[in-house]
Amino acid sequence: MTESTETVRPRRSARSTGWKALLRDVVIIFVVAVLVSFLIKTFVARSFYIPSGSMENTLQVNDRIIVNELQPRVFPLQRGDVVVFKDPGGWLPPAAPRTGNPIQLGIGAVLDFVGLGASDSDQHLVKRLIGLPGDHVTCCNTLGQMSVNGVPLKEPYVLLPVGQQAVSGKPFEVTVPEGKVWVMGDNRYNSADSRYHMEDPNKGFVPLSDVVGRAFVISWPVSHWSWLDNYPTTFAGTERKNE
Repeated sequence: MTESTETVRPRRSARSTGWKALLRDVVIIFVVAVLVSFLIKTFVARSFYIPSGSMENTLQVNDRIIVNELQPRVFPLQRGDVVVFKDPGGWLPPAAPRTGNPIQLGIGAVLDFVGLGASDSDQHLVKRLIGLPGDHVTCCNTLGQMSVNGVPLKEPYVLLPVGQQAVSGKPFEVTVPEGKVWVMGDNRYNSADSRYHMEDPNKGFVPLSDVVGRAFVISWPVSHWSWLDNYPTTFAGTERKNE
């Protein structure tokens, strides 16, 4: 009896220890995965959805995009980049309160935390970067083109109303201050971008500190999947002498 009892007890202990070890490993893997996802979302990349048509036809309403947050934190932005930025002040209406039951709100908060949700997309804006700090941007010349540092741009991404030639219905001339950028939507006649905030405190310019990052790919829906081009040939020759 003694030998039999001593033989059974270690087996039970081994089963118990194995189960606890497995549970511990699963918890550790889960915590590490959540932490890695949070760090990626905070410092590397995150997802946003497109709530408006201001970037058509490049981006469609409800498209999802992935944003590289290393630009401009680590790497500089380029003219032509599609950028996501926080409201510089007065560009968007106040955020509507979130609705839903506690379970839905809780799941949404967790997804936002790890970077898989995008519930704050309607408090960010997405536009194309046209002018970097120091750039002189004007519109429009006799051909209806916009110019950057005296170089007329041929913009294949711009959506214009039928019969319209000028790439902006609002003429303007600006020099971009240090630490800020000038942005415009591709749907030029349906985008309340830098042109329409020139009377605001920031004069229509977006502080680089408000730029979340550069959008580089449309991730959803699958039928829209594509890399987002910054059209380097369009902006060729616009560099300033001190660049």
